[in-house]
Amino acid sequence: MTESRQEVILGMPQLPAPAYPTEVRARLEADAKEVIARYPGSRSALLPLLHLVQSEEGYVSRTGMAFCAELLELTTAEVTAVATFYSMYRRRPSGDYQVGVCTNTLCAVMGGDAIFDRLKDHLGVGNDETTEDGKVTLEHIECNAACDFAPVVMVNWEFFDNQTPESATRLVDDLIAGRTVEPTRGAPLCTYKETARILAGFPDERPGAVEATGGAGHASLIGLKLAKGEAAPQPRVVAPRGEAPRGAQPHDPSPSEHLSSHDAPQQTSASDPEHPAGPAAEEGE
Repeated sequence: MTESRQEVILGMPQLPAPAYPTEVRARLEADAKEVIARYPGSRSALLPLLHLVQSEEGYVSRTGMAFCAELLELTTAEVTAVATFYSMYRRRPSGDYQVGVCTNTLCAVMGGDAIFDRLKDHLGVGNDETTEDGKVTLEHIECNAACDFAPVVMVNWEFFDNQTPESATRLVDDLIAGRTVEPTRGAPLCTYKETARILAGFPDERPGAVEATGGAGHASLIGLKLAKGEAAPQPRVVAPRGEAPRGAQPHDPSPSEHLSSHDAPQQTSASDPEHPAGPAAEEGE
């Protein structure tokens, strides 16, 4: 190649994003105006508007970003900067169910890495890839903010606690087969597009969905209870399965109390009713 041909070849400029069909544009614009009206400054509505356009296509497309930019009087560069910063906004088509496996430190050592590897092999996809039937998109997540219940899997941002490779495999099989799957905490599952619309700030109109609780469990709240003097100090050493620590008061959790994997023995999530979570032990035991 001659010196004159060593420049970088950039190719043809990218064409402008296509517009939404007229009826889709009218519907989204009506919803967008409702969202924008909630904020004193219109640009503050960008995050929910990105969820809104994601609820239309299942990801934030160039068309969706151009739509947000136009309504909020922003540049497409400003919208793109936000859409690419937050991992909850997908940049390419995804499945009906976004299955996120926490592989951050605690979940990883408790089995998150093994779960993620098993699901990659079982589904035949890699990180941030979707199964051929369009049902499941698999990704690893840095933290699900549920360390007390590690390892944790989320499906469309609903919690499935105390998972194992076997329970997670059954979980994705149930999703693909269309069987009903109940999260450990939180509302019943809906599709990724429906979840995105809820995150945009529109009501969840499914019967019983709002009443479903997603509150923290006993393991998450014990520190707060100790600080408020509402609970007796707990022993630091965890006893073998089936035995109470010396000097500990018996604890009989209420039916609504959700224990963690550190409160063994117990049942895991609804997708794995038979597998007890392993006990935690102090270093040196």
